[in-house]
Amino acid sequence: MSLTYEKLENNMAELTITVPAEDFKKACVEVYNRSKNKFQFDGFRKGKVPMAFIEKTYGPAVFYEDAANDLINKTYFEEIKDVDLDIVSNPEISVSQIEKGKDFIYKAKVAVKPPVELGDYDAIEIEKVDETVTDEDVEKEIERKLKENSTKQDVTDRAAKDGDETTINFEGFVDGVAFEGGKGEKYPLTLGSGSFIPGFEDQIVGHNVGESFDVNVTFPEQYQAEDLAGKDAVFKVDLLGIKETVLPELDDEYVSDTSDFETVDEFKADVRKTLEERKKESAKRQREEAAVEKLVELSTMELPEPMIRYQQEKMVENFGQQLMYQGMNLEQYLNMTAQTKDDMLDQVKPEAEKQIKKSLVVEAVANKEGFEVTDEDKEAELENLSKQYQMDIEKVKEIMGEEQMEALALDVKMKKAVEFIVSKAKEV
Repeated sequence: MSLTYEKLENNMAELTITVPAEDFKKACVEVYNRSKNKFQFDGFRKGKVPMAFIEKTYGPAVFYEDAANDLINKTYFEEIKDVDLDIVSNPEISVSQIEKGKDFIYKAKVAVKPPVELGDYDAIEIEKVDETVTDEDVEKEIERKLKENSTKQDVTDRAAKDGDETTINFEGFVDGVAFEGGKGEKYPLTLGSGSFIPGFEDQIVGHNVGESFDVNVTFPEQYQAEDLAGKDAVFKVDLLGIKETVLPELDDEYVSDTSDFETVDEFKADVRKTLEERKKESAKRQREEAAVEKLVELSTMELPEPMIRYQQEKMVENFGQQLMYQGMNLEQYLNMTAQTKDDMLDQVKPEAEKQIKKSLVVEAVANKEGFEVTDEDKEAELENLSKQYQMDIEKVKEIMGEEQMEALALDVKMKKAVEFIVSKAKEV
């Protein structure tokens, strides 16, 4: 077995992999043994037709395609392990020689990691990130927490307003004719939610329980039902009920019953502290994102198309895996959204390019600055993992294999590079 390669233009390379004739012969025999039960000839029992007879009947190439696929799958990843190339795409395979008694030779065209010409660190400028937590921020967070313990109360002494949860009967008409799907009974609708046609919810505001009234709307031009798109419609609406959200009163008794604190002041102080930590972490991520993106703008690199395509495929594949957790597969999603896989690949292409460039720039900085990962760095990262997964650190170490530890070390190295980039950025 041997591998040679030739570097091509645009950060591409062509690998030539040669498999000895004896291995090719063995692969053909293996294909014969797997498939011999498919061949039937008079005078032979099923599965007992000699290989030479089949080759004579159908030609020696009868087993070549499957044998070639077997050898490519078996040899490609093994052969590229030690090659002095940073391959960043799936291979484009072509067979150069496939003949009885001769070596099997195939070529693999691949993208290689492009060089990066880093921009000037001193030119990295990012917008100043505000980390201030205002009194309004605190009040909004407290209101959010109170809503978690809120109750719904029937309203009979006032008209409906934004935020109310109403119950309605409705039926829609276009040109005086009821249309399919335009009727509902005892339908729950929260006013201001934007879940109905624009203008519908606004016209319920101001009405009281027991009233019947018309709601006039115009369907959007891009409405999903083409026969209704852009049409004027009238909905006959009965307002059956109104419920309002009642927040609990924020006092010391409520605080002591629902939290680890005894007073409102202690509770508010903790809310502010939590928001400050959250905003500080968010600001850190924003600075990192902005600084790396700015350095990408200042840097130069040429991405080979197969490298971008590989990233696109990974992104769509990851999306498909996320869908599986929701009980849906990618094919079902594409059917529901009237898309093809190629449509999705086109959609993610800009983000794929962005991710690749950021990764290449951070890696280039890490290599240029010579960041090293110490045992202490690894230990700290393992400690973070143990806290994240609520697992004993020794158990984490036991689970982590060699590849995972290498990935962890690389992750630490990249984090150091990002921190370095941020340290060079000027906030303006």
